[in-house]
Amino acid sequence: MKKFLKKIYAQFMWLTLSILMVIAIAACSNTFVDKSENLALIKLASCRVIQHSVGKTCIPHHPKRLATLSQFTLANAIVLGVKPIGSASALNYEQDDFPAYLKDRAEGIELLGEQSNPNLEKIVRLKPDLILGWEPLRKIYPLLSQISPTALDKWRGPQFWREHFNFVAEALGKEEAAKKAWSHYYQRIEQLKIALGNRYKDKTISIISVNDGRGIVVDTKNSFAGSVIDDIGLQRSKSQNIITPRGRFSISEEKLGEIDGDILFISIFDSRGRKIFEKLQEKPLWQTLKAVQQKNVYLVEQLTWGGANLLAADAVIDDLFKYLINTP
Repeated sequence: MKKFLKKIYAQFMWLTLSILMVIAIAACSNTFVDKSENLALIKLASCRVIQHSVGKTCIPHHPKRLATLSQFTLANAIVLGVKPIGSASALNYEQDDFPAYLKDRAEGIELLGEQSNPNLEKIVRLKPDLILGWEPLRKIYPLLSQISPTALDKWRGPQFWREHFNFVAEALGKEEAAKKAWSHYYQRIEQLKIALGNRYKDKTISIISVNDGRGIVVDTKNSFAGSVIDDIGLQRSKSQNIITPRGRFSISEEKLGEIDGDILFISIFDSRGRKIFEKLQEKPLWQTLKAVQQKNVYLVEQLTWGGANLLAADAVIDDLFKYLINTP
């Protein structure tokens, strides 16, 4: 009888231990699931997913160490009240700094090289918590995304400057700041309209740039500068009052007369562009231009008039005040 009771007791204890083990395993499993869910919730709470040209990225809600990889992205971030710790810029053999219209605002921002080929070592050393840029850098996106969460906007050209601004505003969660920035832009447009009055009602505006290697480039209605001119309501020369895929087209020196206007703005990038401009002035055709004869030819800075952002737009409006209102 005692043997029988011992056997029953042993079976009971084994069953009890088995049940306890199952409960313990289940508890551990539940604990693991809870922790995983908690980690996911923590991650979602600290960042949000946005779609961009290369894929999806979970970016921090309030980035403290932003790096921007184009002058356009840099300016947009500044407009929205976020000052990057570093940024790439548009460089050439003469320039190793940010564009003139950004100089004061970009003070203290580390230069990260050319926007078509940023310096990865410098970016790593800066330890950014967010990288924003444009699609031409998609080839190095895998490397950038290992440094920090990275989002690249689909870049279709400076004529889509408004879309790029909206992308940066969304990425930084600065939609309200974006509304204020647009409000400021349109207030300045209205101020210039009032100052202009009707004095340029029957005048046409021509915008060209001169570059080494690209010759004479004509800005059309949907270029960056062209869109600012259009918002103001100024008339463009007939050949420029068109929409083109890139917001511009090239012409030879022999066709310079086709883009004549009452007022001619010429944007120049560097000393090589200035030399091209000086050679243009020696051409007999140059003296036949209406704007030349009326002494209404104005040189402007190319990175400003091609800046494709609201800070550059502000600088373009400053130039228009300077040459159309304040110049005798």
